[in-house]
Amino acid sequence: MAKTPLTANDYPIAETQPEEVIGNRGKPLSSLMMESVINGNISMEDLRITPQALEQQAEIASSVGRSALASNLKRAAEMTRLSQSEVMAIYELLRPGRAVSKDNLLDVAQRLRNEQDAPLLADFVEEAARFYEKRGLFRKRY
Repeated sequence: MAKTPLTANDYPIAETQPEEVIGNRGKPLSSLMMESVINGNISMEDLRITPQALEQQAEIASSVGRSALASNLKRAAEMTRLSQSEVMAIYELLRPGRAVSKDNLLDVAQRLRNEQDAPLLADFVEEAARFYEKRGLFRKRY
């Protein structure tokens, strides 16, 4: 049975459908209590945003016509699979004047698509590569 798409009426999900809020280690929202933290039963992994939560937020954004926000949230869901150091390296490379050539960005996009299963992020980096080439933003400026 197909799940009914989320809408603005479902926002915030933690209040309207708390049973849908599940952490990375499978713990439900109801288990995130101070006592559990003190007892060591809750870790940072239980508090991190999940791809599912970001996808749900994207669904809600789409339902109210916020397609750009929905796209950003979907890319963010893909980013949860990357390490913090990978995210920061890509961020640094996307700063104008940091990538030496279009190939630098296209290599990153290929890795995102083929090794990280992050096609939306790969598309974003490829779009940046085309734009940077058009605007001459590959020259080393620093």
